[in-house]
Amino acid sequence: MKGQKGAIQLTKKLAARVSTLSPSTTLAITAKAKEMKESGIDVIGLGAGEPDYNTPENILEAAYQSMKEGKTKYTPSGGLPALKDAVIAKLKRDQQLDYTRQEIMIGIGAKHVLYTLFQVLLDPGDEVIIPTPYWVSYPEQVKLAEGVPVFVEGTSESHFKVTADQIRNAITSSTKAVIINSPGNPTGMIYSRDELQQIADVCQEKDIWIISDEIYEKLIYGNEKHISIAQLSEDAKKRTFIINGVSKSHSMTGWRIGYIAGDAKVVGAMTNLASHSTSNPTTTSQYAAIEAYDGPQDAVETMRKDFESRLERIYPQLAAIPGFTVVKPQGAFYLLPEVTEAMKKTGFSNVDEFASALLTEAKVAVIPGSGFGSPETIRLSYATSIDLLEEAVKRIRSFVEANWKE
Repeated sequence: MKGQKGAIQLTKKLAARVSTLSPSTTLAITAKAKEMKESGIDVIGLGAGEPDYNTPENILEAAYQSMKEGKTKYTPSGGLPALKDAVIAKLKRDQQLDYTRQEIMIGIGAKHVLYTLFQVLLDPGDEVIIPTPYWVSYPEQVKLAEGVPVFVEGTSESHFKVTADQIRNAITSSTKAVIINSPGNPTGMIYSRDELQQIADVCQEKDIWIISDEIYEKLIYGNEKHISIAQLSEDAKKRTFIINGVSKSHSMTGWRIGYIAGDAKVVGAMTNLASHSTSNPTTTSQYAAIEAYDGPQDAVETMRKDFESRLERIYPQLAAIPGFTVVKPQGAFYLLPEVTEAMKKTGFSNVDEFASALLTEAKVAVIPGSGFGSPETIRLSYATSIDLLEEAVKRIRSFVEANWKE
């Protein structure tokens, strides 16, 4: 046809860097459950990884006041100096760690901070050791930076944690870093001081970076304590990047504020990259985060206690479901039951089919563990009311019992 010569071929393939990406399992299930709810179906959603509390009132007021005062313009790419200072004070208060402004960058949520870190840290072929089960975005972000995710398996027998020996055995000449997520998503498990020390020793021996995702540090139960691997020695601190933010601790998931604390040269490169990609984190959200860290922390403890109460109520009920094996978590707000026997006895060949049936037939949305590198499990979030949690567990149990075949 006339005029088509030399026309752009819009069907050309996408860039190779996105061709192997998997969509976020958690976001996909949550979206499907929401769609069903909006069509009038009584679905209980246990998929979303966010607190069901509103952001505390003092933080809302601080954000409002900042807007009223005209604080709505660009900020430095790496974040407001006042917010960096609030993060520095928080790290000193909670972890007894000293950082300078040059070692801190504020990002658009911890996810953006991790993405930016991988972009400046990895060259093509660099390997990153990722314990399984893992948060869904770790391997995808490594691949986007042209790195290679290397998985080390944590099993229910080891409480879903990996050992220093496992990490040592996975290290090659191409290994650049290892990720430690404690408390973990999707497991809720916490590494002890001794376990972290052994891992830190291996990382020093092999001279690799440590990426310590501590986003759930405020949600810890019983007598457990959060310990950052950066606290263990001067060497551990120098090679560790702490990733954290206000999303889970202060119920500010939608505000999108996270931070990194670590090597100034790397953090500086991340800030330079952010200046060409995102300009700066949302100004209003930064002022809200200053109040989150500098203001009263009562709401944080109230939420933590409520999550602990829900866990104590719902854990034994979930563990009593036929074919479910559940390791009791120590933090975060997730339960990760192994459901291999339940799948086998109810006629499902994989966990994706099992989770899909729970959604369509039992009207309960859970996340299949395949998205976390744990294909024998499902993840349930208990960041919802206890009444809904107990009803959800009843529905799951009824579904399993109704379909059980000896």
